[in-house]
Amino acid sequence: MAGAASKGVLSHLSLLEVQARSRKHQHQHQQPSRVKEMKAKVEALRSQRNQLRAEIETHKNLQKLRASMDKQCANEEGEEEEMDEDSENSQLLWLMARHTQLKDLLHAHHVIGGYNVIKTSQGKGVCVSLATAYEGVYLETYNVEIDLKPRLRISRHNVPPFIPFNSLAEQCKSQMDIRTFLDSLSNHLNAFAGRKQQLNLIKELHKSVEVLESNVLCSILVMLLTLPGEKMNVLCTLDYSNHTRCLPTRVHFECRDTALLDSPEWKKNCSLLKETPVHKALTTMKKMGNIL
Repeated sequence: MAGAASKGVLSHLSLLEVQARSRKHQHQHQQPSRVKEMKAKVEALRSQRNQLRAEIETHKNLQKLRASMDKQCANEEGEEEEMDEDSENSQLLWLMARHTQLKDLLHAHHVIGGYNVIKTSQGKGVCVSLATAYEGVYLETYNVEIDLKPRLRISRHNVPPFIPFNSLAEQCKSQMDIRTFLDSLSNHLNAFAGRKQQLNLIKELHKSVEVLESNVLCSILVMLLTLPGEKMNVLCTLDYSNHTRCLPTRVHFECRDTALLDSPEWKKNCSLLKETPVHKALTTMKKMGNIL
């Protein structure tokens, strides 16, 4: 019994010795791999640190260059800042600064709805140009100068007095309302320019049509239309009560022959004048033989 117990103890001690050797061998085998892994991690962190330092330095240089470029734009100087042409880094830095400047300008252009804007009062205000056009032809351009500091205020403009500028400007209580105000004002100006251009085209293209009355806003138009083959005229009144549109909201005819005005042809003429620019509607009426 004692021999068996002694054999069992020795066997257990031998097993423990084998396990200890195995763990030592495994630790010695893993240690170089662990050291190599830690060195790689340290090297990666150093590389990341150096990259961040380079980015910070580039950002600082970009800020300085942007400040210089913005100052040149404010002073309206045409000379570019002198740079070392032999330095690729300097040229790349200038291109990056120019790129960020253009991105900022495009963003501002988008925010204000695509209107042309220049800085005024050393950056404390802006002057917005509102161009009008009709049928692809550019017409008058109007300008609105807006002070941004110390508070939002419209200082000057050359908008015609018959445009409801003040009532539209009441919407502009903050910078967030500027685009809404400009869009409303642009709608009024373009509609007025369109109505005015239609009046000019009537006088240019339709010599047989006599314009009897029109106001400065071109919101009322009275014409004398001559019927073919008869000594009779039709008085046509167009009322543009919606001042943001180029089409009339009401068309009224007057003639001695009331039956003529109730005919399908002249009812069609009434709808035509409501749905088509007046100079084009008159051309259609002339082709159909309704007027001279």
